[in-house]
Parts: sequence; C-alpha cells; structure tokens
Amino acid sequence: MSSPLALPGNVQTLLADAFGPGFIALILSKRRKGTAAEGSFTKVSVRPVQLERGTFYQFTWHYPRKETHENLDREAATARCSELLANTFEHAHLFTAAADHEIRARSAGRFRIRTSAPSRKPAQELRHNRGKQYLIPEGVPNPFLHAIGVMNREGRVLAARYHKFRQINRFLELVNDVVPHLPSERPLHVFDFGSGKSYLTFALHHLLAGIHGFDVRIVGVDRNADVIADCARIARELNLEGLEFHVGDILSYPAPPRVDLTVALHACDTATDAALAQAIERDCPVILAVPCCQHELAPQIHVKGLEPLHSQGILHERFAALATDALRAAVLEICGYSTQIVEFIDMEHTAKNLLIRAVRRENGSDRPAAAVREYREYKRTLGVGTPYLERALGDSFQQRLASGESDGESPES
Repeated sequence: MSSPLALPGNVQTLLADAFGPGFIALILSKRRKGTAAEGSFTKVSVRPVQLERGTFYQFTWHYPRKETHENLDREAATARCSELLANTFEHAHLFTAAADHEIRARSAGRFRIRTSAPSRKPAQELRHNRGKQYLIPEGVPNPFLHAIGVMNREGRVLAARYHKFRQINRFLELVNDVVPHLPSERPLHVFDFGSGKSYLTFALHHLLAGIHGFDVRIVGVDRNADVIADCARIARELNLEGLEFHVGDILSYPAPPRVDLTVALHACDTATDAALAQAIERDCPVILAVPCCQHELAPQIHVKGLEPLHSQGILHERFAALATDALRAAVLEICGYSTQIVEFIDMEHTAKNLLIRAVRRENGSDRPAAAVREYREYKRTLGVGTPYLERALGDSFQQRLASGESDGESPES
C-alpha cells in the first residue's frame, strides 16, 4: 500500500484560511483511480452549521444509495479535507464569501488552482435543520432562469414557476451525483435527445460549465423547429459557449461518435429506447432518461393471476409503464451498466416522474449469467416478445445474451 500523500503548501494554506466566517461550501469529487471500491462514497460536500457548541462543518458523504453526515470542528474539518483531496479526490470546488476556488489534481502531486469571483452568497443562518438548499439557490440572480421565465432579474422565483424551479434543481442533484464518472481531462460531450424547451438542457450547461468548470459541448435535438430556434436564440444572447441546438427526430438523428453523457427526457414511447440504444452502442459512460408515454408493450403485457389489475385500464397502463422501465434497466445492466430508477419530481406535478440513471461499470463486463436468465424469465412472465430496445441493439445484444447463457449452466430451450 502506498504511503498517504500530503498537499502542497499553497493548497493547505487555501483550505486552512477558508474554514472560518467566510466559508460557504466545499465539494470534493472525481475519485482517484484505484480508490473507488464497490459501494464506497462518490462525493463529499461540506457546509457550515451552527450547533449549541458553536460553528461546525457538516460533511455529507454521498454513496450510490444513501448519504451519511458528520460534524467536525474547524481544525478537524481542515485536516479531513486535506487528507481527502490529497489521497481520494482529484477535484475540489471551494466557495467562500470572497471568491470561488477550483482545485484540480495534476501529475506528480501538483495541483492547479483557479480563482474567480464569488458565485454564492453566505447563508443568512446556519441552523442545523435548515430548509432545502439548492444547487441553484433562491434569491441569487441567474441569467438562464430569468431567460426561460422562472426567475425575475432580482433572483426571485416566480410563484407560478416554482414547481419548475424545484424540478430543475432536482434534476441537477441527480446529475451532480454522477459527475465523478464523467471525464475531465478533455472536452465533455453531451447529447440531449428530445430537448424540447430545453429548461433542463440549460440547467445541465450551468451545472457542468458554470459550477464544475467543464469544457463542455452540449447538443440538444428536437423536431420542433420553432422551439429549437428559440433555444438557440437564448444560448446566443447568454453567450453560452459549447451549447447548440438542432432540428431532428430522436429515432433517426445520429448521435456523434463520442458521447460522455446521454440525456433523453420525456421522449415518447420507443423514442426513449432509440436514445438508450444509441448511447449503449457508443459506450456512453452515463445515461439519464425520463420516459414518457409507453405504448409499445402495453397491449402485450398480461401476467397470469393479475386479471383484476389488467381489467382496469389506468392500472394496466401504469403497470405496463413500470414493467417497461424494468425491462430497460435489465437491458442496461446486461450491457455493462449499473442502473438505478429514482424519483425525479413529486407525483403531484406529473405521473412521468421516474428517471433511469445508468453508469457504465469500470471494467465494462457484462452481468453474470443469472442476469440473462432473469431477463428472459421476466419477459416470459410478462408475456412479451422482443422489446424495441432489444431489436434496436441488434446482434450485439444477442451476442451478450448468448455469452451470458454460455457462462451459466446451459442455454434455455
């Protein structure tokens, strides 16, 4: 085991000076190669909290399926952050009242520090059980949110658009969790199938370029020419470098050869599957999809013993949608992805509230033979044939199925 590393003096001084009255937040991300054991935390964020004993610093440890918290005093917090940045993470974003600092690990134990004007305001209070804190905070003017009609010029969220503000921030939280899995040593390529009015596309650019400092290239595609023209106008007026929009159909528009993040939000029926297939074929590291209407398999699905459910149209429709998403998740797992289906926004706003979040496993290997058997048995149980996603992937997916079967006991008859 290699000896623990130490930070250069300038980085140690920056962290030591930051923890104090002007400290706002610190985000540690992008784990170093060889440090990410299965199930380990992927990111650590730090914020000040006011306890009875005084000001402490709350560490939030972000795991794939949970978060844990730890409160440390100033000295312990400084030491903990120094150790994490030296040995575990390559990126740090430090927010203070005086400035923002981006710290990135380079070769041979060196670090690069970029300092810019402060982008966040100090919290008015530091109560431990404070209200929801967003990646895009309330009360801070944001050009793109103003341009799309969510905020006014002073940063106040318009009452009629507050649900959209919450949706945007929830989306950014889900994306932020997978930022450590995105490449940072070169320009980041993002493809957004069915970008529509592009609220979330603009938010994605803000997160990746504005907050994390990526050199990003985002392409949004939608078949509505008027909507695309309006989005392109906003991008030009806000001078959002690396963001472009094109008219095209999800089922036929070719994604570029290299895609690091594929997004497909509310694409109808098999258009979601077309986007997933293009992402899988290009070995895209991260895939985010929020399916919309799902008609392909609904007429086929029938599970013996669930006749009371199938006889009720709305129940059958919802069951079919969930069953379809489970099939998609199973295909992604077989194709080398770790997949989660998470709640996107509250049901009170829309029933289309599930997001499929898939991250390519590091070794790229397929799931064991058991995953292939489970997939085939699941299709038999549902009574469905070959889903569109399986057909879109073609021979490559059939080879994965055959390989999984050959690794098991024996191919099914």
